[in-house]
Amino acid sequence: MGIQERLLEDMKSAMKAGDRLRVDTIRVLRAMLKDAQIAKQGELEEAEVVQVLQSAVKKRREAIELYRRGGRQDLVEKEQKELEIIESYLPQMMSAEEIERHLDEVIARVGAVGLRDLGKVMAEAMQELRGKADGKLVQEIARRKLS
Repeated sequence: MGIQERLLEDMKSAMKAGDRLRVDTIRVLRAMLKDAQIAKQGELEEAEVVQVLQSAVKKRREAIELYRRGGRQDLVEKEQKELEIIESYLPQMMSAEEIERHLDEVIARVGAVGLRDLGKVMAEAMQELRGKADGKLVQEIARRKLS
């Protein structure tokens, strides 16, 4: 069962259970997916669905940070709950150790020697890790390895 089908089934069960937050979050996700589908003018592949969900995760993380700075703990908690719901639909992300091992291979492959080669390393790494690892974490590790 694909992510979109799971979203629909989970929305139905959340409606029956009266889980307002889950229903609202899934509705927003389904709307985002529908918008992406309209923009593409065709069905979304699973990798594209994951990208849309990762975009939603990124937005939630940014909102959490802003609400935290603004002292709005109530909104921080709401956004964190939504974030957990969205992340439950994403495939398991790679650990920092797995990313490090992969970056070692990429650095050797492209012949990177310093921070000036970060762009080459990131381009190659993200091509292979898209959807499997957080880009921000990959960049952090790559910077550390190249400096």
